[in-house]
Amino acid sequence: MAIIIEPFRIKSVEPIHFTTFEQRKQILADSFYNLFLIKSDDVLIDLLTDSGTGAMSSKQWASIMLGDESYAGSPSYYKFESVMKKITGFKHIIPTHQGRAAEKIIYSILGGKGKYFVSNTFFDTTRGNIEYTGAEAYDFLTEEGKIPHVEAPFKGNIDLPSLEKFILEKGPENIPLCVMTITNNSGGGQPVSMQNMKETAVLCKKYGILFFLDACRFAENACFIKMREPSYESKSILEIAQECFQLAVGGTMSAKKDALVNIGGWLALNDNELAQQARNMLIMTEGFPTYGGLAGRDLEAMAQGLIESMDEDYLKYRLRSIEYMGEKLTAVGIPIIRPTGGHALYIDAKAFLSHIPSHHLPGVALVNELYLLGGIRGVEIGSLMFGKYDDNKAPIAPPMELVRLAIPRRVYTQTHIDYVIEKIIEVYENRRNLRGYEIIYESPLLRHFTARLKPI
Repeated sequence: MAIIIEPFRIKSVEPIHFTTFEQRKQILADSFYNLFLIKSDDVLIDLLTDSGTGAMSSKQWASIMLGDESYAGSPSYYKFESVMKKITGFKHIIPTHQGRAAEKIIYSILGGKGKYFVSNTFFDTTRGNIEYTGAEAYDFLTEEGKIPHVEAPFKGNIDLPSLEKFILEKGPENIPLCVMTITNNSGGGQPVSMQNMKETAVLCKKYGILFFLDACRFAENACFIKMREPSYESKSILEIAQECFQLAVGGTMSAKKDALVNIGGWLALNDNELAQQARNMLIMTEGFPTYGGLAGRDLEAMAQGLIESMDEDYLKYRLRSIEYMGEKLTAVGIPIIRPTGGHALYIDAKAFLSHIPSHHLPGVALVNELYLLGGIRGVEIGSLMFGKYDDNKAPIAPPMELVRLAIPRRVYTQTHIDYVIEKIIEVYENRRNLRGYEIIYESPLLRHFTARLKPI
């Protein structure tokens, strides 16, 4: 495949702080071997997340100067609302300071003990907000999505037969909401097909269950649909996105992903009564409905970012850059989720470190070694993030043990990526010398953010 260059020029730069191996060894120990607890100044290449870590464009920075900071009725809100309605078609557009704030609102209203929420795969904060209400969250990822080495175009799809069986077992009256995460982050950044979304929408309507989109990476998902579903190859990214949103009755988004901003999010709804309840809670927790915890300048940047996120040259470059990483690693036998997703490369830590059992956290061992050798920060998506305990306090492992290297948007060049590839290969060659970790402190919810660990 021909080289695809970055579809942008760099106008501003910031220095990277270099550390030594010995310094990083001490930093890891001081941070209890949890990369979330490391200062970002001590990271050389930061791939912990693509959330809020992207570089804004000159047009976005220019938009910031237009921000109107009126408490109520700001024109910056109405600009944001206009862009959102064009893309999503949703009736009620409610800004929040980030995605988890939108989740907090909707699940506080719909959740509670005895309720079940279903998805292709819930991400960590979504699951945390659901479980905090006393409700339960269940994933129904397609079977091929659970096998990292299997090549399939839409491994983020929901398993509809299993979902319908669950609905009948629990009763549709106990399932307020079905959420389609696009792309499927915890499932390897894998896309969801338009066909699967359509079929899920029909199933939800059949049983009277609300169908929502977790739209953090809607533009990347639309690009995959354009590339992999033949009937959409001649449609624009905007047209595909509009069709996706029209299937749902609402959705949430952390705009820190595909909207290309450093802060922001939204909750969008069609139901008048639900929207009123959401706005009432928004006022209590976030702010007035026309700013929702954001400054007017953030709303301006978010509106511009939503437009830029659907640029096809940018999307092709972004997806290709992840694919490039995957090709280099696969060529030397390193196990990854294939095909590569849209925002991150996912290493199969279970296969990479096959001698470390799940309860000894192979993903943690891998991310810590990457930091130690190269100053690279990734994130474990496995037994630390999603593991649970049975009634006897024995650990229950999730289906996959992954390490996610999320690529910030418009931040790193190919040279940075080549360095990351080089260090992954170096760790792989030394993998038999790695050992696992155990947890010495954990919080009751979202434990991976603050857990303290020690090497075994």
